[in-house]
Amino acid sequence: MPIVLPVALSLCGKRDSEIRMRPVVDALGRAGFLAPVADPFSAVLDRAADPAAAIEQQRPDAVLVHGGSATALAAAMAASECGIPVAHLDAGRCDGDVTASLPGEPVRRTLSRIAALQLAPTEHARRILLASAVPEERIVVTGDPLVDAALSGDTSAVAAEDRKMVLVAAHQPENRGAPMQRIGSAVRVLAARFPGLAFVLCSGPELAVHAGLTTAAGRPSNILSMPVPPFPELVRLLAEATLVLTDCAELEEVAPSLDVPVLVVSTTTDRPEGVLAGTSRTVGTRVETIVEEASALLVDPNRHAAMAHRPSPFGDGHAAERIVAALSALIGCGERRPDFAPRVDIGVASR
Repeated sequence: MPIVLPVALSLCGKRDSEIRMRPVVDALGRAGFLAPVADPFSAVLDRAADPAAAIEQQRPDAVLVHGGSATALAAAMAASECGIPVAHLDAGRCDGDVTASLPGEPVRRTLSRIAALQLAPTEHARRILLASAVPEERIVVTGDPLVDAALSGDTSAVAAEDRKMVLVAAHQPENRGAPMQRIGSAVRVLAARFPGLAFVLCSGPELAVHAGLTTAAGRPSNILSMPVPPFPELVRLLAEATLVLTDCAELEEVAPSLDVPVLVVSTTTDRPEGVLAGTSRTVGTRVETIVEEASALLVDPNRHAAMAHRPSPFGDGHAAERIVAALSALIGCGERRPDFAPRVDIGVASR
């Protein structure tokens, strides 16, 4: 029986990679392709393991790597040396950064040359791969398995008129210091302007300080702070929000599938698909801009609906199925499914 060996979750075992890999591992298991060592939640090939030794021992029919970690590259090179085809999950992400300032970019570029199958999460990622001279026949647009993970949980629909919460999640390093202070000030202004809404901060203590939660005098009663919860709980929280202010790529990807507009509190975004599709907007960290853009969405139902009800450009909950089909085709025991493409029926809820 063919075996696909998913390895290299990510450098340092980042939560993001584990969440994205989980639906794929589950789908591989259901299809009967999964090697026992491959499950990232049991006998994982973790950062302390030697992927080359595991590949030599298991001799899988294909090796699936994720992201741009050193472990992913080591696994891909080991597989290539053994003549085993490599599939790269999340291919095309960030590869367009010509400055190559991100640690994973050299790895991703090398993987684009090694991998026989490039599993691009979006059409934007596919175009980046094509611009990097990756042959079109090696690319499959699958949608993002992160959306699969989000939609597999309890995301019971909450009517728009019953959503009385704004979720705020800002913790990227570039927003520390003065930018975080401005974000906190904007939240305080918005909380005063919309006393009927709860503003829930899922961030570190710095944002809570700047939002005025550390002083008894004048402490806003409708601003709450909590640690970032596990992913399923974060998704349930997001499903209850009417708006999200964030610098977190995970939330940018998941929110459109839950009909939640996204304001990116940064001058740039690693997920331009949302901006291009109209599901998100970059607003920077100026207090006035954040307050103006958020207020416009909170007071104008038509403007809110125009963002909330656009189809998600990130996935439809079936990425893992497309990935398994593409791997089946790679090892000669199945056929690819049609590529993921967002629906075009604008105005219909994306759920």
